[in-house]
Parts: sequence; C-alpha cells; structure tokens
Amino acid sequence: MTLPRLRPLALCLAALFSAAHAAETSLNPINVTAKGYAAGDLETPLSTGVLTRDELDRRGGQNLGDALRGEPGIAIAADSAQGQNPVLRGLGKDSLVLLVDGVRFNSAQPAGAIASFMTLGLAERVEVVKGGASVLYGTGAIGGAINVLLPQARFTPGVGLAAAAAFDSASQGTRGTAVFNGASGDHALMLGTSLARIDDYRAPEGKVARTGYDSDSVIGQYRFRIDGQQQLRVSAQIHRDENVWYPGSTRMHPSNPARNSTTVHSPTQERRLLELGWQKKGDGGQPLNLDVRVYRQEMERSIYSWANWLGRDIVTNNVTFRTDGLDARGDWLADPNHLFSFGVNAWEMRANPDRWMAGAPTFASFAANNPFQNASVKALGVYLQDDMRFGPLNLLAGLRYDTVKSSADSMNNGARTGGLDNSDSAWSGSLAAIYEVAPLLRPYASYARAFRAPGMRERYESGLRGDGYYYAGSPEVEAEKADQYEIGIKGSNERFDYRVAAYYQQIDHYLTGQILTGAAASAACGAANAGNCKKTVNLGAATIKGLEASLRWQVARGHWLSAGYSRVRGENKDLGEALFQMPADELSLGWRGALGAGVSGDFTLRLVDRQERVATRFTRGAENPTAGFATADFGVNWAYAKDQSLRLAVRNLADKKYYEHLSDGLSGQEIRSPGRSLQLLWRGNF
Repeated sequence: MTLPRLRPLALCLAALFSAAHAAETSLNPINVTAKGYAAGDLETPLSTGVLTRDELDRRGGQNLGDALRGEPGIAIAADSAQGQNPVLRGLGKDSLVLLVDGVRFNSAQPAGAIASFMTLGLAERVEVVKGGASVLYGTGAIGGAINVLLPQARFTPGVGLAAAAAFDSASQGTRGTAVFNGASGDHALMLGTSLARIDDYRAPEGKVARTGYDSDSVIGQYRFRIDGQQQLRVSAQIHRDENVWYPGSTRMHPSNPARNSTTVHSPTQERRLLELGWQKKGDGGQPLNLDVRVYRQEMERSIYSWANWLGRDIVTNNVTFRTDGLDARGDWLADPNHLFSFGVNAWEMRANPDRWMAGAPTFASFAANNPFQNASVKALGVYLQDDMRFGPLNLLAGLRYDTVKSSADSMNNGARTGGLDNSDSAWSGSLAAIYEVAPLLRPYASYARAFRAPGMRERYESGLRGDGYYYAGSPEVEAEKADQYEIGIKGSNERFDYRVAAYYQQIDHYLTGQILTGAAASAACGAANAGNCKKTVNLGAATIKGLEASLRWQVARGHWLSAGYSRVRGENKDLGEALFQMPADELSLGWRGALGAGVSGDFTLRLVDRQERVATRFTRGAENPTAGFATADFGVNWAYAKDQSLRLAVRNLADKKYYEHLSDGLSGQEIRSPGRSLQLLWRGNF
C-alpha cells in the first residue's frame, strides 16, 4: 500500500483538521515533565503529550511502546512482543530519557525495551516531551523525555482499592492489577501489584514463536506528614520478567552463515528501586517548593544467546546495572512574572558483566569472554530555568552544565587496560516563547541545545555478541551535541483543539554502530573477525526534520472526530543518504462518542505509508523498504455501575498482515505484528 496522493491531503488535515487521540477530556492537559512542575500544555512552548489511565485503557497497549503507537512524532522499534521501544522524532532508546515517577532508568540495554522494566498496568499517566530536553534531564535527552507516573500514597482518610483484569485473544494473555490506598492522620500507605501471563501471540500467518513471557510487579510507598508543608516518603518498586525472547535479534552465526542462526533471550530480568524523599511546599506571596530524593536502582539481566541449530545456549551473560542517585530540585515564585526552577542531579551507574562463550566448532566448552570489567558512568548536572509571563506572552529560558565521566578496569576480555578513562562536559540551553493571540491562536517558537555522552556499551563493550557481529570497543568516541529549532501553533476551545509543530535538528558527532570492512575491519576487530565487524563511531553530522500535528473537533454534543499526522526525514550528512531507521509517514483518523446511558464507543483508523527512504550505503543493504498498511481498531465502554466499567475492543479489525518499519529481524523475517485480537477489560474502584 502506498499513500503518495494522500500526502498533500495529509498536510492539510494535519494543519486544519487533524488530531492525535487526545489524552484527556480537558483541552489543556497538565504536564509535569515539560517544565519540571505542573503546567498546562497550552502555556508550554514545547511539544508535549499526556496519556491518562482512561486513554491507556482505551488503547489496550500491552506495554509503554504499544500504548504510544500512532501518536504524532512517535514510532516504535520492536525486537519482540515485550521489547517495544518508543522512538521520538526518529531518535531511539539511547537518545531519550525514560523516567518512572521522575527517577531515571539507567541500563546499557543490548536487547528488548528498557521501558519494559516496569508494568504499564500500574501507570496512572504517561507524559511525553518531544525534542531536546537536556536542560532538565541531562545526558541522553536529545530526542526528549518520557515519564511514567505510578500511584502515590495519598492523605485521603480511610481505605480504598482499585483493581483491573484484562484478557486478549491474540496472545491468550491475562493481566491483573490491584492498588490499595490507606490513610489516617499524618500517615498514608499505598501498595500495588500487577501480573501478566502472556503466550505466543497470533499473527495472520499463524503463531509468532517466542513472543510469550511472564511479568510481575510490586510497588509500595509510605508517606509521613511532618506538618502542613513537609512530608517524608519511602518508595519501593520491584519488577520481574521471565522467559523473554527477542525473535527480532535472530542473526546468522559466522560458524555457518548459510544455515546457523542465534537468538537472544532473557531467562530472567529484574528491576529493584528504593527511594527516600523529602518535600516541602511553600506558602505566602513568594512560595519556595523543594524536593530531595536519594535512590538506588538495580537492573539485573540474564542475556543469553541460543544456538538454533544446536537447541541450547552458546553464550551466557549475567549483569546488574546499579545506579545510586541524588536529585534535588525546587521552584520559587520570585514575583508574579518569574517562576524560577533549579536543581542538581547526580548519579553513578556501575556494571561488571559475567559473560561465558562456547567455542567453535563443537560449542561444548565455555570460556570467560567479558566485554568489559568494573565499568562506571558518573554524571553530575546543575540547571536553572526561568518561566516568565508578561500578559499573553510566556517565555521559558533554561541553562544547564553537565559532566559525565566513564571508566573501566579493562575491555575485550582483559586484553586492554589502558586509555579507558573519559570525561565529557557540555552546556545545554533552551529558549522558547508562546503568545496567546486568542484561545484558538497560540503561536510558539523554541530553540534547544542538548547532548548525549556515549553509553557504557558504546564505549567499552568488545567481543563477539549474540547477533553474530564482533564489536570493537570505542572508548575514544565523543559526545553528541544537538541543536533543535521548532515553530508551532496550539489552540483550543470547548469544541476545537489542535497542535501543529515543525522542527529541524542537527546532531554533531552522531553516535551509531557502523559495519566495517577491509582494512578498517581488520584493524578494529582483528583479521579473524573482519568479515563480521561492527564499531561505534561518530558521524560528522546528521539532520532530522519533520512535521507533526494533532486536532480534535466536537461535531456534535458528546461526539469527537480526530486525526493525526507525522512526517520525519533524516539525513546522514557523511554519506549523503537517508539516516538509518527513520519512521514512515503516518496518518490516523478517529471517532469517539456516546452511544447511550453509560455506553460510549471509539474507532481508530491508522494509515502508514510505504517507507523506502533507507540507508543502503550505511547498512550495506541491510535496511529494506517496508510496505504501507492500514489498521482499524474499535471499542465499546460500558459503565454499568458506579466506579465499575467493562470494555470490549477489537484491535486490527481486518486481521491485517503487516510489520512496522522499525521492527528488527533478518531480511524477510521481521517480526510480524499481532493479528485480530479481542480484548476484554474490567476496572473497578472500591
């Protein structure tokens, strides 16, 4: 399917009649992540998005990536059912910051989605900031930030229970969630749990092997109210996945590339978080609000490589990424026209992989093959931001300074021990303005300077990986620096709501994994591995530009029409070709409305264009064009009792055979998306 004739129409729809599925019934959704404190989207000169719990339920997403699918400016990179990574404006997991309750997820992620280290079933809302966000979130926020907000302990007297249960027919999957809240006097307690039992899902061609997994989460928080202004809190989160496979990681093995392949899988992976926090809420004419937290977060993974021709593992790798962190931030209303915010973020991530690899030709004897040993990344950042208001004009200016230091005892199984200490420093900045000409006419413009220091794996991981490539460590690579320019317009009233944005971003020293050949491969990986050599390098520059828009229109009381449009173009300036793995153009149309007393319905049509702008030279033919496709979803909600509801939905109504352009897999064997699926959801509050 191609949509060339729809492109001009799509642009018009985007600017005049398009909208993504709005996240709230309010036309000015509140976003905490964009400015660092609660602010309305219509007063924020940035591209933001919010998905509430109701919207997450309506979408029926199995994980964070699945829930964000179809949002303007967002695509999904997938290597499994569980590994669904959000991609913001063409930039993937290494170029955005993911947070849960404001705590940064840190992990050198070789496979799967880092977002899968938490359960979406417990989320109360998801907030997205698109574009450079390093002023607030430091290294890695070139593409933006995503913050998943979980339930908090609340000082509401008495006890309450919220529960949900769900089933989907494509995977025969069952999910359950329960959250308890209790409070008395100055004490508040929240306990939550969620579980999922997912089988291999069905695509139109049949079952997609190795897409099932089990998942369990437990969260808790205790708050103590010191007085009317101060609180102490203790939070804990544990998430565990078992038997997770990444079929998109399947690669031919160099022992016999014609028939031998390997697939990466994780028998277990677990995230543990313990946080201690103190907050103070100011009062008076110049209130000062403060929040300080210290935390330890551990992401423990077993990452194995399964030899499909032998029926057993030939690589085992067990590693824990441990992060100790401190966040201190505050905001001060100096006068009615200036709201200052400031903060200090410091964290250290450490890891020491324990990897064993079986040697050819029998693959029966294992030997240590550690990519690096005792590696650490330390980051320290300070920032100041001024939110200024002068009548209908709102200015937002911020400045930040970061240092990121990396070190390791050795790399390449102990073969190299020198020259492994590195330090990056950078200034980040932002300047943005929005002007309210009228409620339906709020033009804005913004500039953001962001940066990303190389990650632990990019610097130090050396040796043969499960994908069949021998990776040469790159401790010498430099940090990326990015400049983004954006212009847009927003507006809303009781019947009309829209967002349109156009942006341009240039990234200098663009970090990417590049296939090497010839003398360069022999020098980096050795003659024995020159035929399957890959190394992290800095490209001179890459540019990304795009257009995205969203709008809703209430055509009749209680009935809303919506549509959305995304267009992203990336260029590898070094090679003069398309940047690797850019999303396809996309148009979505929808309807939501009341069908009767307590009953409402919704329909979504998603149109994705053929993607033929591929990086042929950079990937040496490994990135292929992807066919266009269209999918439709339909759902009905029934609020049959106070605080209780049922939802029945059908996703991929026509049982469409397709896969996303950013799906991993061997050429012609990319992961197929689920076929028609009947979803049932019950939710109740007691």
